[in-house]
Amino acid sequence: MGLCTSKPLSSPNSFNHSTHTQSQTTTTISNSNEETQNPKKTPFFPFYTPSPAHNLFSANFPKTPGTPRRFFRPPSPAKHIRSLLARRHGSVKPNIGASISEGSEAETVAPLDKNFGFSKHFGNKYEVGEEVGRGHFGYTCSAIAKFNNKGDLKGHRVAVKVIQKAKMTTAIAIEDVRREVKILRALNGHKNLIKFYEAYEDHDNVYIVMELCEGGELLDRILSRGGKYSEEDAKAVMLQILNVVSFCHLQGVVHRDLKPENFLFSSKDENAELKAIDFGLSDFVKSDERLNDIVGSAYYVAPEVLHRAYNTEADVWSIGVIAYILLCGSRPFWARTESGIFRSVLKADPSFDEPPWPSLSDEAKDFVKRLLNKDPRKRMTAAQALGHPWIKSYKDVKVPLDILVFKLMKTYMRSSSLRKSALKALSKTLATDELNYLKEQFTLLEPNKNGTISLENIKTALMRNATDAMKESRMPDLLASLNALQYRRMDCDEFCAAALSVHQLEALDRWEQHARCAYELFEKDGNRAIVIEELATELGLGPSVPVHAVLHDWIRHTDGKLSFLGFVKLLHGPSRSLVKPQ
Repeated sequence: MGLCTSKPLSSPNSFNHSTHTQSQTTTTISNSNEETQNPKKTPFFPFYTPSPAHNLFSANFPKTPGTPRRFFRPPSPAKHIRSLLARRHGSVKPNIGASISEGSEAETVAPLDKNFGFSKHFGNKYEVGEEVGRGHFGYTCSAIAKFNNKGDLKGHRVAVKVIQKAKMTTAIAIEDVRREVKILRALNGHKNLIKFYEAYEDHDNVYIVMELCEGGELLDRILSRGGKYSEEDAKAVMLQILNVVSFCHLQGVVHRDLKPENFLFSSKDENAELKAIDFGLSDFVKSDERLNDIVGSAYYVAPEVLHRAYNTEADVWSIGVIAYILLCGSRPFWARTESGIFRSVLKADPSFDEPPWPSLSDEAKDFVKRLLNKDPRKRMTAAQALGHPWIKSYKDVKVPLDILVFKLMKTYMRSSSLRKSALKALSKTLATDELNYLKEQFTLLEPNKNGTISLENIKTALMRNATDAMKESRMPDLLASLNALQYRRMDCDEFCAAALSVHQLEALDRWEQHARCAYELFEKDGNRAIVIEELATELGLGPSVPVHAVLHDWIRHTDGKLSFLGFVKLLHGPSRSLVKPQ
């Protein structure tokens, strides 16, 4: 379900980029076959070049002429994705008697229940004003509260997203609306998040009442600046985006459609606060869960979303695309067709050679590169990005709790003493600036007077930052996985070993140096003779795996201790990729 509380129905600066209210959002491209042949590229705003696959993610995508298939051309992911999204919108219905494929809905079996249990009599409480945006499922308008509703709104202007029930033709579409309201209600309270007031319904529509933001989209501000921001101004924008996204991720909510259109300024003031909007594609996600439905906007979609196995890291990729656009005015991944966009996202690397990148700071380039790492395990989290030197140089940012820390601690607590020793050796090789972030996270857990933390510290810290959304993301399950801390204490040094990400360190240029130094420390303090069977148990290899063949090179034959290769592999912990399936 899309939201645009301040976008006018037409704008002289906008290109044919889907900027109006959208329910299951679309790629940002043109709808005419004429433009397919002759894309209109403006020299001032190169990242606004129209692309010929308008509304890829909408129900009414155009029929384009077929092209001859060449034997050497890789299969396009677009056809499968378009099919899934069409079924999500209800534009493709399963044949009666045929098996229902993934994502389809059996509407012929039972009528859809379109009663949400929301408040009634919307018309008695609000006086509806002008329409400010329109999307696939409905439109957004301004309104004035007639009574002292929730938040003492009498006389105040608000935004109302009107979603037409007649267009909810699948159970998925209905559930999307229900979940959007649930997420907005649960997350309410962050300064960079659109304020939610109340949801209403009648026979024909659902009405979502929210804060009215009159400063326009981030998209329009980029246009008004000639297509790009200065580094300092880009930092101000990224700081607000990262703040709200890290907040959502801590609560266990993934947005799944972050793009410049989905951030509104609260007013037209130059320093107005930025607000995240449009949670129609958002979802609750467990810390160790992988989502598989393909949603979002093509230019901002993460590679792992196309691979159908993703978590909150997908949002960080989208933030990286926004950061790239802010700094240089071009998209990092572009093509003339939807298939080309997806191939670019999956295979191409963004360019940092063309102007203005050579004139930008090394910190800015490093910041964007670490957000656009195709391996989600090596990508920074939103909270970590707030601690990046590029952001820190703008403002002394208070880093929030990072959900990744708890995921890593969970794995650490389940590791053997051998792997814990290896991680402790690795943590000792980190430079002061690399340890600062981990120490900040430790401080946020408010250690006891003796400088240690226990399970109680973690519970207190999470509850202090919790919203109702955290309950939906099964945070209690995460606490249960750390239950061993109920009976012991962890000091700062051990916490740094438990909470460091080996995969992220691997993405750094100095990884080899880190690993070699850590191995030398491990050799002195933690390495010991080990039998292959013990190592197989450590790595979670089952009895059917030929462990001697797989792990032969991991152990030195001279003394039975771990080799350097074995040490590095051990740092990663259990891995299913050690043995290829037969």
